[in-house]
Amino acid sequence: MIELWFVIIAFLWTGYFVLEGFDFGVGMLAPLVSRNPGEQRQSLQTIGPVWDGNEVWLITAVGAMFAAFPAWYAGVFSSFYLPVTLVLVGLIVRGVGLEWRGKVNDPRWCDLGIVVGSALPAFLWGAVFADLVFDSVPAALLGGAFSLAVCALHGAVFLALKTTGPVRRRARIVAMAASGVAVPVAVAALSSLGTFPALAAMAALAAATALIWRRREGWAFAATAGAIVLSTLAVFMELRLRPFPGLTLAEAASGPYTLTMLSWIGLITLPFVLVYQGWTYWVFRKRVRVEGTLLTQG
Repeated sequence: MIELWFVIIAFLWTGYFVLEGFDFGVGMLAPLVSRNPGEQRQSLQTIGPVWDGNEVWLITAVGAMFAAFPAWYAGVFSSFYLPVTLVLVGLIVRGVGLEWRGKVNDPRWCDLGIVVGSALPAFLWGAVFADLVFDSVPAALLGGAFSLAVCALHGAVFLALKTTGPVRRRARIVAMAASGVAVPVAVAALSSLGTFPALAAMAALAAATALIWRRREGWAFAATAGAIVLSTLAVFMELRLRPFPGLTLAEAASGPYTLTMLSWIGLITLPFVLVYQGWTYWVFRKRVRVEGTLLTQG
């Protein structure tokens, strides 16, 4: 049960980083690839139907940590109280910006909030998990730079995949520039792990660069998503041995009865969450186009 719930938590965090990764990237890059209000709306509409649903993965991952590994949860969220608080502030500011920008006369402050509220969590989550693995400030900063760069690349590729016209062209250019930063930062950040998933993540980012150059946005997005999956796997392989300094998984876990009850609850609820998320992405799978002053999908 202990190993099973560690795998479930790793899966939930991985899903969160893959899905929120492109949300963060789009939020950071929307002003860069947009030249007028219509293009800004087009860029943000790519994540409009899904960003709040993607945050469910974070809530579920943290809730599972609290229930299955309370000592791990307490150690992480008390030791990293300030960065986690800043993450929450960033998510709130981003959410307010996304919801209010269409309801105010001057949306510039909302757009600034979206940029800051996307960049802050993108950097801080990488810093937190790198510090958990290496217990080093330089490693934490490098981990933050890695997650920020990869989210920017992931978001740029997603924008190129989901838009048309000038925004799509600019997104490809930004994606090429972001890959020029993400690949060397990934080599610096992941080389010290030395595991197969870490090496494969570097290869996936290199493949994404080639695919962007060939204008294969769908495959490039799969490559950036794969790089995030593999990077997260490499991190959790390290955390399995020592989830927190001075703490093993067995010491951090709840009792057998609690884990058994959680397993039944997860067996019932998790499939519904996955089906709902899959249905949402299927419904909004088409590119976002600008037709006059209206946005359409098709």
